[in-house]
Amino acid sequence: MLRAVNPPSVPAPPFLSQGIEATGTRTLYVSGQVGVGPQGPGKDIGEQATLAIANLNAVLAEGGMTGANIAKLTIYLTDPANIPGFMAAAGGALPAPPPATTLLIIAGLAAPELLIEIEAIAVA
Repeated sequence: MLRAVNPPSVPAPPFLSQGIEATGTRTLYVSGQVGVGPQGPGKDIGEQATLAIANLNAVLAEGGMTGANIAKLTIYLTDPANIPGFMAAAGGALPAPPPATTLLIIAGLAAPELLIEIEAIAVA
């Protein structure tokens, strides 16, 4: 079970929770999922975000969980200009209430064509 922890003294944007209390008995640590599908990487941030979330959901499903079990997300983007495209493509696909989330802008990922990587901790 997950419970959002958002004290009134700390601003809480609509797309993340300041904290998540997890009281489940199983924990699944999901390695960073990138925007690559069977045909290779997506051509832009929208496609890569959609693929990364699909890959994340596939790992969750294999572990007997869904996005509703995500307690913590860490999102890595290689360019701050990609934030709007990421939000447009992925905002509606992320769980509600939103998990505790960190978004980082980094210099690069494992391959230069990769624009996004998402890792998660899920609890059931």
